[in-house]
Amino acid sequence: MNAIEKVASIELASKIATVVNLFRQQFPAARVDLSPWTNDPETRRNLDPDSIDLSFSFPGVNRHISSRCILVQLRFQADNLIGIDAAGFGYQGKQWSFSTIGNWEYRGHQLPAPLLADRFKQFCRDVYQLFSPPGDLG
Repeated sequence: MNAIEKVASIELASKIATVVNLFRQQFPAARVDLSPWTNDPETRRNLDPDSIDLSFSFPGVNRHISSRCILVQLRFQADNLIGIDAAGFGYQGKQWSFSTIGNWEYRGHQLPAPLLADRFKQFCRDVYQLFSPPGDLG
């Protein structure tokens, strides 16, 4: 579900803003879209009501970033972050996907450069830390 639609409290709004800042720490040129999904009936039927979805786009041409846009889905169950799914898109469509559920592996025909892949994994670790319950050192 679009991040902007999930905001039901100041605390959650603050965490979503922090997610954006965590991404920009790794990718300073990124621009955020808090409403990546269109509001049509078909899209609505396929949205996960327990997720927070946002996308990041990269202006200009950068040969190190294989994707022009990264769609990020924070997946929750009972208010606990259970996974982060992401997909990188370029002019020719989906280039790669990544999930923290499983082995934290990238899949696709044009994977991000190793440095950028590591930065995205660091972003995911930081997001897990942000949503971890107080006192949880895991």
